[in-house]
Amino acid sequence: MKESDFAAHLTATMTGSALTMLIGIGHRTGLFQAAARGPATSAGLAERAGLHERYVREWLGAMVTGGIFTYEAGEYTFPTEHAKFLLGDTASNLMPSLLTLSAFTAILPDLERAFAEGGGVPRSAYGPHLESLGAKTGDSWKHIYREHLVDGFFGAVPGLTERLAAGVRVLDLGCGTGHAISVAARAFPASRFTGIDIDRRVVDLARQNAGDLPNAEFAVGDAAALTADPPYDLITAFDAVHDQDRPDVVLRQVRRALAPDGLFFMVDTFFSSDVARNVGNPLAALTYSISLMYCTTTSLAEGGAALGAMWGTEKATEMLTDAGFGHVRVAASPRPQNCIYVCRP
Repeated sequence: MKESDFAAHLTATMTGSALTMLIGIGHRTGLFQAAARGPATSAGLAERAGLHERYVREWLGAMVTGGIFTYEAGEYTFPTEHAKFLLGDTASNLMPSLLTLSAFTAILPDLERAFAEGGGVPRSAYGPHLESLGAKTGDSWKHIYREHLVDGFFGAVPGLTERLAAGVRVLDLGCGTGHAISVAARAFPASRFTGIDIDRRVVDLARQNAGDLPNAEFAVGDAAALTADPPYDLITAFDAVHDQDRPDVVLRQVRRALAPDGLFFMVDTFFSSDVARNVGNPLAALTYSISLMYCTTTSLAEGGAALGAMWGTEKATEMLTDAGFGHVRVAASPRPQNCIYVCRP
């Protein structure tokens, strides 16, 4: 890259970082919701949102020049085709991910200390920062499950939805706040779903989210200590295995907990284990960054393997094979940053 091109690249990077912070302000102050009601002057938008005009005017300047709003004849417009990526209960809404990134900045001093001293940043350190910036646990995947779980993810494996409809025992590892199970339990009432997670707080949230679903239950548990009697017909893991402190142990336990004709359905990141092969992938730098700021350091804080989110298909396939899965297939998912590992004994 030429010197001038690299300078422009760095400027664009700084611009993106600054806009991410201002997008968070827009979310928390209600500016995006107010702007979605239609074009307005800075004074009009400030009045709608109950804010001071001078701050709103400068914020709008960043939104217009940053390509998020448009400006014409003294009025600012939040285009509908832009709003769907920052508002609404759909999988297109990127606001939960943007808020999470903003929250990660609060742990940077601890992360930098770990660079020099070793160890890591424990998962418990993130909670207060996520909550203070309006990032809710599980929001990044909640709408993805609702829109894509049944047809997009499960539908990618021939015969799986039919088997779920007939009724099977399902375990979801690292279930988090339980949104995947809630969607699946409603779609397949003949199947029985159990979710486990090591975090008691998110298990409590999962129970609340599931409500009175009769075929869903949740428990606090360590996937590395997984047992099953009788075995499960289907075990799922959504973006969870690479975060395990002992992923090799977890995968072996999954293999033991499966019925002879069972299926391990693992959704994870879709990248290569070789950094050179990720060059040019538009999602790679972001995922490496998230991996460093959360996945890698939280595992190191527990003395774990620290696979990171970029462990890659080669490493994942190797570990699945070592765990005893005789048939491993990598299938496309509804999201370009994820793939599905279809694993059978």
